[in-house]
Amino acid sequence: MKICDLTQFYSPVSGGVKRYVHEKVRYLHAHTDDQHLLIIPGEQDTRTIEGRATVYTIRSPLLSRTSRYRAILRLGAIEHILEKERPDVIESGDPYQVAWKAVASGEALGIPVIGFYHSHFPEAYVRTAARFLGRPGTEWVMDASRRYICALYNRFHRTLVPSPALERLLNEWGVKNTEHLDLGVDTEIFQPVPDDKAETRAELGLPAGRTLLLYVGRLAPEKNVRTLLSAFEQLHEAEPERYHLLVVGDGLQRRPVQALQTATGQVTWLSSCVEPERLARLYRCADCFVHPGLQETFGLVTLESQACGTPVLGIRGSYMDRIIFSDQRHWAEENTANALARAIDKTCRGNLYAEGLAASESVRARYSWNLVFERLFGIYREAITTYKNRDV
Repeated sequence: MKICDLTQFYSPVSGGVKRYVHEKVRYLHAHTDDQHLLIIPGEQDTRTIEGRATVYTIRSPLLSRTSRYRAILRLGAIEHILEKERPDVIESGDPYQVAWKAVASGEALGIPVIGFYHSHFPEAYVRTAARFLGRPGTEWVMDASRRYICALYNRFHRTLVPSPALERLLNEWGVKNTEHLDLGVDTEIFQPVPDDKAETRAELGLPAGRTLLLYVGRLAPEKNVRTLLSAFEQLHEAEPERYHLLVVGDGLQRRPVQALQTATGQVTWLSSCVEPERLARLYRCADCFVHPGLQETFGLVTLESQACGTPVLGIRGSYMDRIIFSDQRHWAEENTANALARAIDKTCRGNLYAEGLAASESVRARYSWNLVFERLFGIYREAITTYKNRDV
């Protein structure tokens, strides 16, 4: 079986989609005889081959110099690669022009195309409309989003959704052939190793005796980063010697992070962390992982943090709530800096270490990548068989 992943949600420096694809290739090499084909945007047109995995990059313009995301505009190049490589199944990882091209090429070449609903993008559009267009504009945008999603995702042979609640919502909107599929963690890398916490903090030059809060992710409006920064500012004003914030990631909201770093002297910022082993050490060195996002379809970073023994804190109401295995009684009830600051303060007065170890056991038992991909590859095989037999 030759599996093709096609996405423009791929940055060389970070991103959950990138980790998902790389973990899939690792599983493929370790547990199967299958081949993998990856088509992504890049600075130049290239092809690289490593074992049974082939990567094509298509020369594409930058959308952001910080996050390094690019937009594939030369859709004909996608078709040329697919015609040459002839994969058995295509998985499309974004909801824009590349997805439509994947569907069209799959139909032309007789290849089943599976969509992965990685991002619930209508929420971002609705928030923007609510700010600038009022209620009528918001309703129009939501209706247009629903119709667009149904029009696109009903063209896929299957639509993979990482949250049962989100799958139910898509079904209510009219999306058919959905399949719930969780994401996972590498349990050999993301695990508690308490002995390396002090060493990692010393390497980063973090002050001793502080409660270390951690955020990992893009510095983007849809991640609700400003709420976290405002909450930390309040905590620092109340107790200047108690908290330190470690931010790992880059994006459009880099400047507010740097401004808070200058103003408080209690923020450490790393623009990226590519190596999984290094990322695991960063998770483990923190006392609490704070994720302010409300638009997460899954929340892979929260799963990784818990696997490392670091409990997670956030704002109630996102699709990631169900994968939190530490105590959520102090989570913020509303999306405000005040509520998040109070939640952090209350949570950090508890036994974070014990909560983290308990959460790690639950995550590592339920969310191994091996379990995820064993099921996913079964979905691929079923899709190939049913697609071939659809007219029989």
